[in-house]
Amino acid sequence: MTRSPAAPGGTLVLDSEGLAKAVLRDRTVTAWLALARADDLRVVTSAATLVEVVHPRVNRPALEWTLSRLVIEPVTEPIARHAATLLSDAGLHGHKYAIDAMLSATALAAPGPVTILTSDPEDLTALCGTRVTVSKV
Repeated sequence: MTRSPAAPGGTLVLDSEGLAKAVLRDRTVTAWLALARADDLRVVTSAATLVEVVHPRVNRPALEWTLSRLVIEPVTEPIARHAATLLSDAGLHGHKYAIDAMLSATALAAPGPVTILTSDPEDLTALCGTRVTVSKV
């Protein structure tokens, strides 16, 4: 069975560093985004990630342009509950790892295969295990 060309073949998830580097048009992240587009992958981030990325020095037009090319997934009650379970299972505390847990729950709910671009591969691997590919940027 072959998939329809209109159906995404997986998901690329950007954490705060992945998103920040996309805004700055970092070469590595730009290459990932080009590959995702070529492979018909959904490119997403969690709405919670915006909290980490938005600050007074961010280039707002570049941020808005980048966000217009992504799917910003909401933090719904099921995502929040799954994030809490991920934290508990990993033995981590919500205060320090809350946004990573919400991003992880978002990634785990996305159509696979899923790759997360992050500056924090250890934390996201602890939360997601082997169910996603975690790549350092």
